[in-house]
Amino acid sequence: MERILQKYSLDVDGKQVASNVEAAKTAAKNITPEALKQCFNSIDLTTLNATDTISQVKKMAEKVSDFSNVYRGLPNVAAICVYPALVKTVIENLTDANVKIASVTAGFPASQTFLDVKIKESLMAVENGADEIDIVISAGRFLEKDYSFVYAEIEQIKQAAGDTHVKVILETGALKDLQLIRIASLLAMEAGADFIKTSTGKFYDAATPEAVCVMCQAIADYKAQNGRMTGIKPSGGISATDEVLVYYNIIKSILGNDWLSNKYFRVGASRLANNLLTDIVGLEAKYF
Repeated sequence: MERILQKYSLDVDGKQVASNVEAAKTAAKNITPEALKQCFNSIDLTTLNATDTISQVKKMAEKVSDFSNVYRGLPNVAAICVYPALVKTVIENLTDANVKIASVTAGFPASQTFLDVKIKESLMAVENGADEIDIVISAGRFLEKDYSFVYAEIEQIKQAAGDTHVKVILETGALKDLQLIRIASLLAMEAGADFIKTSTGKFYDAATPEAVCVMCQAIADYKAQNGRMTGIKPSGGISATDEVLVYYNIIKSILGNDWLSNKYFRVGASRLANNLLTDIVGLEAKYF
């Protein structure tokens, strides 16, 4: 594990992070229709409540399916994200082939279960039709610096998932220190993560521009070392247009335009969709 991390500098320049964040906040004031549409098209429309019902998820999938008929010419959301037991409900009611089906797995949101259970749950979600799975690192083991354990878990889940995209949630609010966020980012990518994601939004502080800035720089450094592009997903607590545009501009400035498609940029949100839609069409939208 030390050999893997030795390929990178693990230091984080806090002043540079602060400068990048301030620049992104300034750039976010320049709102363009293209940026708004891209952010909307990058949303993982999410419901992860204990009270989720089949009828609620069915209605969500039907809304997404009919979106292009109601808002002609606008791009749809990127994905619908639900618990594993509701993946089939999405499949049965989603007709837009461009919208992915994502599922949280592997003991989400705490990741405090056995690896065999994590792998089995992930496989069952894939077998039920999930295009993507979102998993959480074992944050407790990570904070104990048991990096080999964390790496091996991600690697084995990714191997089991095969071609299915795996988004690895770092739970950045629990890590606190920016250097730990950088280490977790590099560790997840080296283990095979297709995306790295900030937060579950369930326990700790949600996404922050500082955390996403550090994650984007780690993605750039990983790409320079390995030639593979990894996606980025700010998630948790993002509900306003001005907030998501800050993340959009951080990604744009550090990673470049190649990352500004939903192949590599996602936003985990449930409340953001209507707010963005309102700003895009210029009328209050309560579609979702």
